[in-house]
Amino acid sequence: MEVLNDLVGKNLKIYQDDKYFKFSLESILLSEFVNINLRDKKIIDLCSGNCPIPLILSLKTKAMIYAVELQKEVYELGQKSIAINNKEKQITLLREDVSNLKKVFDADTFDIVTVNPPYFKVLEKSLINQNNIKATARHENSLTLDKLLEIAFYLLKTNGSFYMVHRTERLMEILECLKKYNLTPKEIKFIYPKKDKESKLFMIKATKNGKEGIKVKEPLFIHNSDGTYRNEILKCFQ
Repeated sequence: MEVLNDLVGKNLKIYQDDKYFKFSLESILLSEFVNINLRDKKIIDLCSGNCPIPLILSLKTKAMIYAVELQKEVYELGQKSIAINNKEKQITLLREDVSNLKKVFDADTFDIVTVNPPYFKVLEKSLINQNNIKATARHENSLTLDKLLEIAFYLLKTNGSFYMVHRTERLMEILECLKKYNLTPKEIKFIYPKKDKESKLFMIKATKNGKEGIKVKEPLFIHNSDGTYRNEILKCFQ
């Protein structure tokens, strides 16, 4: 069922449908992780879903923001979310396959690329959701990590910034793939469910053709021992 929700304290609204893949906490955390400078004029968010990242970023900058979503049903939710927040002049949502973006944009076009991508490889033993929309959001059945980073390199200007949230278990693979496409890791922040748990997710910033040197930022813990959100998470909702 389609519903209109608050985008967690951001003075924004977002359309969702429980039949599809709803926006996640990771999208909010990644939006907060992104650093936008005045010189950044064009931003693109890949695998945008119903557009939580572009909407939150629009509160941080006057830059033009492009968003890309392949699936028709989720794209339509994103279009409605952009419209109800009166962001049509700043955010442009394209219904397109990320793999085809070389046909849509010139190389070296964007100052920032952001993405909360599908996390899981499609393997012989993979348990794939029967709902194709949810499956595409979670699994690399239409966009692999390698293709994603190839496209990110193409889209970015030299020294432009790439921001991504992903599964910690794939960290080494991601670092190797970033190197393959001359995207130099600059910052990494590990996300933990609680202080006594292992990291499940991390966020990373890389720059196109950047100088080597990476900073490991202060870790982010989501929940207190009683299951409530920690203060640093609550601040993201304000």
